[in-house]
Amino acid sequence: MEQRRQQASWIAGEGLKTRWAKEIDPLQVLPEYPRPQMVRERWMNLNGLWEYAIRPKEGDSGPEQVKDYDGSILVPYPLESALSGVNQPLQPDEWLWYRRTFVIPPAWSGQNVLLHFGAVDWKAEVWINQRKAGEHTGGYTPFSFNITSYLREGENEIVVRVWDPTERFGQERGKQTLQPKGLFYTAVSGIWQTVWLEPVPESYITSFRITPDLAARVLTVHIERNAGQRTREPQPSLVYYEAVALENGKEIATARSITGEEMQLKLSDVQLWSPDSPFLYELILRLVVDGSTVDSLQSYFAMRAFSVEKDQAGVPRLLLNGEPLFQQGVLDQGYWPDGLYTAPTDEALAYDVIMAKQLGFNMIRKHIKVEPARWYYHCDRLGMIVWQDMVNGGGGWNHLHHLILPNFVSALKVKDNKYKALGRSDPANRENYRKELKEMIDALYNVPCIGMWVPFNEAWGQFDASNIAKWLKAYDPSRPVDHASGWHDQGAGDVISKHIYFRKLRMPKHPDSRAVVISEYGGYSLMEPGHVWREGQGFGYKKCKTRADFEIAYFSLMQNQLRPLITKGLAAAVYTQLTDVETELNGLLTYDREVVKIDPDVVSQLHAALIEEE
Repeated sequence: MEQRRQQASWIAGEGLKTRWAKEIDPLQVLPEYPRPQMVRERWMNLNGLWEYAIRPKEGDSGPEQVKDYDGSILVPYPLESALSGVNQPLQPDEWLWYRRTFVIPPAWSGQNVLLHFGAVDWKAEVWINQRKAGEHTGGYTPFSFNITSYLREGENEIVVRVWDPTERFGQERGKQTLQPKGLFYTAVSGIWQTVWLEPVPESYITSFRITPDLAARVLTVHIERNAGQRTREPQPSLVYYEAVALENGKEIATARSITGEEMQLKLSDVQLWSPDSPFLYELILRLVVDGSTVDSLQSYFAMRAFSVEKDQAGVPRLLLNGEPLFQQGVLDQGYWPDGLYTAPTDEALAYDVIMAKQLGFNMIRKHIKVEPARWYYHCDRLGMIVWQDMVNGGGGWNHLHHLILPNFVSALKVKDNKYKALGRSDPANRENYRKELKEMIDALYNVPCIGMWVPFNEAWGQFDASNIAKWLKAYDPSRPVDHASGWHDQGAGDVISKHIYFRKLRMPKHPDSRAVVISEYGGYSLMEPGHVWREGQGFGYKKCKTRADFEIAYFSLMQNQLRPLITKGLAAAVYTQLTDVETELNGLLTYDREVVKIDPDVVSQLHAALIEEE
């Protein structure tokens, strides 16, 4: 215990903490391999203590402009978090600098070295040994650089510069704000997911796309590799890909393809994935050159299908594996009191999914955030359907309704000229949204648990929603789309999506073949003293004074309002929300995850009855 106290001494601030904070070892931070669907055996974790500096955003010189650093920061916890050891906001006119050194293992000699970032918010520029290796914009998706040509023998230096303007630029940022209150939370800046190095051969697999087909009992696999060295390789007939499917460690199917071609793994029998039986197959992918395997990856997949079709009564329903399934969901913001966007440990990351399962939910709507890859892995292995939101952006809160106000700046009488170009009327801003949307789909396409894409939440940064839904359906035909969750339905996508607060739940009209979902409702709040972000401050849609009051209100909502709608055709419902977040106290769990406000055993039986109702 004394050792744990010493390890936790670097944590900044006196605010609310989770029980996992004291488990963190600064010398071994988030040690799990960060990319479960694309695993290589050799890697080097760069999480841990880095140097950091905050400097005015002026000029455009490189790392030489930082003569002395301000102190240490624990990567990958965001600058603003207590777990980073800094707990300080980053202003839009400032740069955040990171620095550390590393030594390449001798066993990696002759290999290319990739530098991977799980996510950096928002613009990241990277230097290796004072030479710029690359840059990336977008705070929620992974990126990497081949840094082989920048390396030297012995100690190497990595420097990262981050610019994160939060709401002052219009980029995708979710619920982050420089002035948190109510529905909006503390901003997150800088590195917030694992950083790691990985050795790869001269020719290596860069990405792959896998798509299950239940009717044909086939998994289609398409593999991509780096293009830089192809001219030096043997003839194409001597270069091919190989895929091997395994069931409980036993090989059950193999396939081969040459560059650019898809291959199909044909399964003689199929074990389906579902929340009740989340079966995962193992998958091995290989790149073979001149008869030798030069690159090999370990992955996994699931055989499952999400669709929207009419049931026997002609009512549009959400189907899993060809059968109607009422999706009893819960909204999840993915915030932590000590790590903000970053869960303290992998155990903590999995805990939220485990608790959602124990409470009887079979679906989580991941709200306006993209999680680290390991969170989706936990949903895959535990059996939790995920509706994945795209991250909101565009102008500030005052610009929520600019979809229906073409001249929204003048209509809303915005006084500050610097905000006039921030709405979605700006072509560059719209293009950035499309870029980051595609990056999110590419990063998560292979994840079995994702059963719905949600490109827009309400009117937050919403533009051209119908066309974006059409593009999304064409880019990924395997999943339904909720084109505009809650507001401004344009007849697009696969569902009619409503948010209902402050009034009784009712069945929306369904004038077309889309399924009807209530994608947000509830939001009942209960303050648990000693487990809140700010004592005496709390926001919620219906306030309860005691746990008994909370339980009565919740059960009445489920039994008397939600249940009758299921028989009328309601296909899914998403309760707000899984945990409290800062001063928003409408969680089923407190922000520190110490108190479950409602009996999991009792409420899970209630939810099971609702799911079976369909």
